[in-house]
Amino acid sequence: MPRHLQREIENLKNKIVTMGGEVEDRVYKATLSVIKRDLVMAQAVINADRDIDNLEVDIEEDCLKILALHQPVAIDLRFIIAVLKINSDLERVGDLAVNIAERSVFLASQDEPIDMPFDAVDMSTKVEKMLTQSIDSLVNLDVRLARQVRARDEEIDTINRTMYGQVKGLFQDHPERVNALLHAISICRHLERIADHASNIAEDVIYLVNAEIVRHTPEVFEE
Repeated sequence: MPRHLQREIENLKNKIVTMGGEVEDRVYKATLSVIKRDLVMAQAVINADRDIDNLEVDIEEDCLKILALHQPVAIDLRFIIAVLKINSDLERVGDLAVNIAERSVFLASQDEPIDMPFDAVDMSTKVEKMLTQSIDSLVNLDVRLARQVRARDEEIDTINRTMYGQVKGLFQDHPERVNALLHAISICRHLERIADHASNIAEDVIYLVNAEIVRHTPEVFEE
């Protein structure tokens, strides 16, 4: 690989890892604001959304510049393609963190705290771990870790499906709290979508390393 191309790819890798760290922090703070009913923390996540948007545009422009100027091939080309897709997934995760924070603001403003129709601590912890490991798999080009992330996605889907069953009874028992329950349902759904994006990132890492497209293929978890 020419030295200047290698330098630009390393710079791009540093940027996508930085973005991953920023997005991880947003998700952590958004979910923590729900658990602690922290209006200030939730609002901080909402206010910082533009930073993620700007970083996404910067990374995309870098990718397009490298493609145009260097016409990379083989693994270098796969890296650029993977970064373009991961960049988009991370930006969407940032948006979902903002959505969670907005729901958190509403719930924290209620006179009485609502009993969440799912275990928010457990689900958010599992989702945050998936997101962290998906980014780690990119940093270390770790296909085994990426496959583990994909396998964990079904667990989050199950939590989401179970929550919908439980909430039916809550609507009947607490009709006066329908709006708050709808916000709680949205938080669960947003967490499930973050897990989907983490799984997408893991799929892109597998493609990057092995040139293997695993989308729509079930993953079996192995310790």
